[in-house]
Amino acid sequence: MPTLIFDPMTTFSVPVTGTDAAIPVSRIFCVGRNYAAHAAEMGGEVDREAPWYFTKSVAHAILSGAKVPFPSGTKNYHHEMELAFAIGASVFEATEAEAQAAIFAYGCALDMTRRDRQQDGKDHRRPWSLGKDVENSAVFAAMTPAANFGTPTDQRIHLEVEGQSRQDASLAEMIWSPVEIVRHLSRYYMLHAGDVIMTGTPAGVGAVLPGQTITGGIEGLDPISLILENDG
Repeated sequence: MPTLIFDPMTTFSVPVTGTDAAIPVSRIFCVGRNYAAHAAEMGGEVDREAPWYFTKSVAHAILSGAKVPFPSGTKNYHHEMELAFAIGASVFEATEAEAQAAIFAYGCALDMTRRDRQQDGKDHRRPWSLGKDVENSAVFAAMTPAANFGTPTDQRIHLEVEGQSRQDASLAEMIWSPVEIVRHLSRYYMLHAGDVIMTGTPAGVGAVLPGQTITGGIEGLDPISLILENDG
């Protein structure tokens, strides 16, 4: 075994509500435009033929309650409140039953986005990495086992900035359910325990400023928060 020149990065894990256990996160997949109203506010349409995806680096993931620097390279940093879920078993080309069984836990998440850099990518037909794969941009609250949460149906999903409502919707507005997402995504990747999937955001996304606090929640799950440090 060779000697490592640098220390490896610490494993990022998400606590499991009501236990001393945590989920080690291996990959983060994100579903784009999974709410029709959000797609419309961004000037696009939902692809009802199939879900589509982008990814975030696990190195950019943090836990709820963190206080982080406002990111560089943007003048339009947006919040996106999302339902996330963790895979608990390896699946490939999953059936509906296999997809359902593979979902281990659900939790609240934030997909923080440099919207101006994302728009650059759209305008020039280039990847969204500078807009989406941003340090501290994948925020996760503790996750609740699927057996305790049940099936995502019409639970309320909401987000506030400085206590003022920005996003308020229902999980029933999702175009693609978690089971449908697992079935589709597992055609292209062997999904493994520790993969986390963020399911998209409802309408109401908007800019946040240095010094502001973001809070949010989904009925039946642990709430989420993020504090952006003041530049001064």
